[in-house]
Amino acid sequence: MNHPSDGVRICPADYGSKSHAVALVMLLDAYARDPMGGGEGLSEFARTHLVQSLAARPQAFSVLAFLGADDETPVGLVNCIEGFSTFACQALVNIHDVVVLPAYRGQRIAQQMLALVDAMARERGACKLTLEVLSGNAGAMQLYRRVGFANYQLDPAAGHAQFLQKWLR
Repeated sequence: MNHPSDGVRICPADYGSKSHAVALVMLLDAYARDPMGGGEGLSEFARTHLVQSLAARPQAFSVLAFLGADDETPVGLVNCIEGFSTFACQALVNIHDVVVLPAYRGQRIAQQMLALVDAMARERGACKLTLEVLSGNAGAMQLYRRVGFANYQLDPAAGHAQFLQKWLR
């Protein structure tokens, strides 16, 4: 397995930067097209409005991975949204999207991006990171466990938390 050297740059996304905006939309669209992202690309509405919508939300932040220092070759993205833990009465950070282009997987790029997310969440005073992952995504599960994530539970007798959704549109 290859491991990235100094050739990969991990950085907070600047929603006001054209190169970062283009990279963010391209990477999220690639993820959406992946079977683990649903297999369909982003809508035209999402591609057009995503970055400005994220920028309008102070609770949102993203991390990007680029090959080299020139931001010309984006290879990874993590999108995060700050929430709130009522039990801890503190902020939490939900990792909403984790993307590494297929040609660059297995090089610990996602691990490096998650390390920066961890540091940024701590700077925000967050008590924990949360994320959702498909049960069939073995590679992602291995990564998440390696960096310290575990199934959420309060009491083992009550079982693990389940992630549910209800569409409103």
